[in-house]
Amino acid sequence: MKTMNALSAASLASVLLAGAVAQAQAPALTFDNAAYVTCREAQAMAPEARTAVATFLIEHAARRRGVTIPSDERGTQLGLLVRGGCTLYPDSYLLTVVDRAVMSEQSKLPKRQ
Repeated sequence: MKTMNALSAASLASVLLAGAVAQAQAPALTFDNAAYVTCREAQAMAPEARTAVATFLIEHAARRRGVTIPSDERGTQLGLLVRGGCTLYPDSYLLTVVDRAVMSEQSKLPKRQ
């Protein structure tokens, strides 16, 4: 019984340690890191990482343009524009594609308060 508890504790400790190491190795998302990601590189990322970078960049572009990104069909339209832009120009920086999508839909988006 004690051996079982010791094994369980050791397993739990190794899992927690591995998670902490993986988290420590993951680079923090900064503008400098995200700004130079191409559409092709973003496509190669894991879905969670790709979503994090895209969300970070779209929020940056929205702040720069003085708008907010709604979670309704207007936000979906932006996503489709980014997807289309990245399909046409896979070697473009994702920031450029996102910013141009926000700029093209700027008149339809709510102003930032």
